[in-house]
Amino acid sequence: MNQKLNLHGALTALVTPFSANGENLDIDAFEALLTAQLESGIDGLVPCGTTGESPTLTDQEKRDIIAHTVRLAKGRVPIVAGTGSNDTQMSLRASQTALDLGADAIMLVMPYYNKPSQEGLFQHITTIATQIGNAPVVLYNIPGRSVVDLSNDTLARIVDAAPNVVAVKDATGNVLRCQQVMHRFGNAITVLCGDDALTPAMMTNGALGVISVTSNLYPDRVSAVCRAMKDSNIALARRLHLALLPVHDAMFVEPNPVPIKAALASKKRMHPTVRLPLSPASRTTQDLVSRVTAAYEATEVA
Repeated sequence: MNQKLNLHGALTALVTPFSANGENLDIDAFEALLTAQLESGIDGLVPCGTTGESPTLTDQEKRDIIAHTVRLAKGRVPIVAGTGSNDTQMSLRASQTALDLGADAIMLVMPYYNKPSQEGLFQHITTIATQIGNAPVVLYNIPGRSVVDLSNDTLARIVDAAPNVVAVKDATGNVLRCQQVMHRFGNAITVLCGDDALTPAMMTNGALGVISVTSNLYPDRVSAVCRAMKDSNIALARRLHLALLPVHDAMFVEPNPVPIKAALASKKRMHPTVRLPLSPASRTTQDLVSRVTAAYEATEVA
């Protein structure tokens, strides 16, 4: 692993705030979000990922988001920019741009819709990773969205061919996969949980943290779970996590990031706007999110 990149704890998969009509970025809301994240002691920031609605961002918007994140973070935490897509050359260009803007690493989601073979995944990732120097690469395996599932055999080939592939965000929902990766690769690759609800389970089996949706709203609380796990204070981690579990569940009752944006909007932090083909949270979801977050804040575990 590239020792200059220390990926651990809670990293926030940042939402992208839009104007009320969705036509423009809401930079003021985004900078307020970043400031709150950094003041909370978050361990890393992940702009332009799925939670940031990357498929509907223009190239210029992605550049603006990454540039603002780099400027405000000032090197205090790692910035892992989402640059993956289902177009290898477009992903390569986006990766080079993100690194030029100051991102510390890039994150490549497995190509969606094209449904490539394992050989296609290998070629896609290594083509990008070997053409960006020694910049660290995080792979994002989320078969529920991308349809394809990166196998451990393919991951082994990738790591051999491109040593700058240093981490995997595992959103398979399968804790067994984390165990298998740790058994096979040990410290050669970092595993980060991609599902908030599975963070303690994944960290028990070797993951070093989580790339979180919920931490957009509660960065200090998600971070506290990770710190407790790192300190082997399992009882505390369990209490903190179980208190948060209804919030985690509520964040996925509609496609991400619809519920988390509804939650942030209920706190007057940004508009709830998402871009088509996503649609705004239903009244049922808005009520659920408000009810769950109010209950959590009233009974927050210390």
